[in-house]
Amino acid sequence: MAPPAGKRVKGVQIYRPFIYGTTARPFNDTDNPRPAGVPADHTHSWQVFVKGVDDTDIFYWLRRVQFKLHESIPNHLRTIDAETIMKENEGKPPAQRRKAFVVNETGWGEFEITIRLYYDSRSSEKPQTLYHHLRLHPYGRTEAEKEAMRNGGEVVAWVYEEQLFNEPFEDFYKVLTTGARDKNAPAGGKGGKGKGKNAAQQQSGDSSNSGSEVKERSAMIPLTNRPGQPFSRETEQLEIKRLKEAEEKVHQMVLEMTKSVKAKEAELAALKKASAAAAASGA
Repeated sequence: MAPPAGKRVKGVQIYRPFIYGTTARPFNDTDNPRPAGVPADHTHSWQVFVKGVDDTDIFYWLRRVQFKLHESIPNHLRTIDAETIMKENEGKPPAQRRKAFVVNETGWGEFEITIRLYYDSRSSEKPQTLYHHLRLHPYGRTEAEKEAMRNGGEVVAWVYEEQLFNEPFEDFYKVLTTGARDKNAPAGGKGGKGKGKNAAQQQSGDSSNSGSEVKERSAMIPLTNRPGQPFSRETEQLEIKRLKEAEEKVHQMVLEMTKSVKAKEAELAALKKASAAAAASGA
């Protein structure tokens, strides 16, 4: 690949949030019947995907995704191109447009999926490889979390990630900062060269959207959770709270352990002193 023209934009970091993972559903006779032709030993339908948070556009910076499935699956190496998806979306109403790189399959076993990300050629970024374990059966840190999955009918294994572009080349910088816009609005509009409020917001990574909806081509994430959207500022604050609680618990355990060690050291010193005294008196 030829190096991109132009210089890097020094001192600038731009990130874009995205989600990758799998969703699985067991076959049943009501809302997820086994399709014709699916082997009898297949117990689930499942999909693996890479998409934007809140289904926002990521095709302008992520151009291709390759999914490596288990070798027992026919055509186990699947490559999805953004250009193909965008052509398929032409003329369709917003609600019917594909917004993610997705592979749909059926099966009976869990395995590790290799996900390889290819970026816009103007970025000069090398492909990145992610690894994700397909989950077909309920899992969680507690039995309550497992039971919630059983009741929900889906096994969701999603991961929130942020792609950081450090000092991007000028051409790619323009691609990233063409200006945030409302979802489903046509491309173009304000901010052509990255000037103004929208560009500043994207450069800084500010996603405090002040109550407004998440915009396309921005670093925004939702303020609160809702069905089908588990990643938000609310999720972030809950995770920070759990980390602080865990930190406090570990700190308390360290204090108790330190106290126990000092007590043992004092006991050992007393035993040594008594032993030395006994040895001296018997000499």
